[in-house]
Amino acid sequence: MGGGRSETSALSGTGGGRGMTTTQNSQRPNACCFCWCCCCSCSWNEEERRRRRRRKRISQDTKMETIPNCEACTKPSMEEIRLWSQSFDKLMRNPAGRNVFREFLRTEYSEENMLFWLACEDLKQEINKSTVEEKARSIYEDYISILSPKEVSLDARVREVINRKMQDPTPQTFEDAQLQIYTLMHRDSYPRFLSSNIYKTLVHGGSRTSSES
Repeated sequence: MGGGRSETSALSGTGGGRGMTTTQNSQRPNACCFCWCCCCSCSWNEEERRRRRRRKRISQDTKMETIPNCEACTKPSMEEIRLWSQSFDKLMRNPAGRNVFREFLRTEYSEENMLFWLACEDLKQEINKSTVEEKARSIYEDYISILSPKEVSLDARVREVINRKMQDPTPQTFEDAQLQIYTLMHRDSYPRFLSSNIYKTLVHGGSRTSSES
């Protein structure tokens, strides 16, 4: 309540009703994004429109991040490929599975979700404090900042937690955000991945090779 009175006083000093309307309108789009308010005034539709405006830039960025940037792994066996369809956890625990899933996410302009998840996994392995701080800042700038073309979709509560933890970063700074993105990939992208040509080609290609041998 006190915050509301303070804002009204500040606005009233800018020139009456007209100044108040102008100030409120200029601040409204940033209320949720910059202050991370829990009211979540930025709707999912607004977020989706913003993401669509970034897709061309994201597409250009991800095209530059080609196969050499994927994780090193051995060629998956047919048994491994089939296991990926049993659960999302099995897919994500397998380096080759993550690479294939990442290629699928690229076709949906959501590769940043996997890149963020991998960056969080890397951060959790770090023990040097200065390196932790450096990597945490890099992750924030690349995937949390609303100015980044690879910003991931997080709710206001998680963003508020991250902002608080960034005052003294640790390897677990992004654990809530990582879980939210993991859940998003599981519920949203994973079912489409299993029905995609990328995965079906691997399954059918492996089946033909097995039958021919």
